[in-house]
Amino acid sequence: MAHLSGQADNHKTENHCIPSGQWGIDTEINRESVKKNFREISQNIAPCKPRIIGVTKYFGLKAILSGYEAGLRDFGESRVLDAIDKIERLPENIKNDSSFHFIGHLQSNKVSKAVKYFDYIQSVDSLKLAALISTCSKEYGKNTKILLQLNNAGEEQKFGYTKKQLEEDLSQIIKMENIELLGLMNIAPLGASEATLRALFRDVRNFRDELERKFKIKLPELSMGMSDDYIIAVSEGATMIRIGRKLFK
Repeated sequence: MAHLSGQADNHKTENHCIPSGQWGIDTEINRESVKKNFREISQNIAPCKPRIIGVTKYFGLKAILSGYEAGLRDFGESRVLDAIDKIERLPENIKNDSSFHFIGHLQSNKVSKAVKYFDYIQSVDSLKLAALISTCSKEYGKNTKILLQLNNAGEEQKFGYTKKQLEEDLSQIIKMENIELLGLMNIAPLGASEATLRALFRDVRNFRDELERKFKIKLPELSMGMSDDYIIAVSEGATMIRIGRKLFK
């Protein structure tokens, strides 16, 4: 799957994506390789300590089990029903000791299920979606942690807020009940140069800082960087990195 490195499921088209029938396949996972990869990634980002999200969306239950054994406690998925199937089959101690992050485009008809099973929804890209998450969270009697997805590269094939629209919606989102807005998430363009990536990640951080000053709020989390660009993202302030292939290859 090397040709899919850095690919995300926030695309508006199916181009370059794994066919849906292949999602969540129970690929054979080498536990020792996962441990080794996790150690290497941790060393690469030292002394910074961003949260490593193990992206298990292209893998089966064994990836979560191996990741947990290696020391991961955060797992990212982007198809609600596939993720629920995995989560429900986990041993109770692993389920209760882990956090689950939804990182793909969330459809309105899947919001209730996502809120029930996920601790974080990182890909909130509209006022309507935030309102639905708020309503469903209230129904479940829980607070859902969210991040707003910023498409600051302006890629038409990807979902995500423009800066202008995000700023316009933010005043309403921060007033919503049963959601905890923690920060911003972005997905950098596949194959972009280091200079472009660095500029985009820095732009997310600077925009976050502007929002904190303008709205007098704290947005501590920046979810930036995937398998091919996480080191650059961390150097530009990422507090969460989303790693799949580099962990589970």
